[in-house]
Amino acid sequence: TARGVVLEALPNTLFRVEIENTSGEKEEILAYLGGKMRMHRIKVLIGDKVEIVLDPYGGKGRIVKRL
Repeated sequence: TARGVVLEALPNTLFRVEIENTSGEKEEILAYLGGKMRMHRIKVLIGDKVEIVLDPYGGKGRIVKRL
């Protein structure tokens, strides 16, 4: 899991999130809302801190928690 800040809200519950990778550099990834977040209708806004489960193949992540 990684923690990041939502930079931009895109269509179809996609978000552009800035995370810090292992070497301390800032990195932007695409993230989508997890199923429980959709089911309980938890809103995610620009500037929110979120917890992300990263895809092992890279490129995308799943937002699982709003901090």
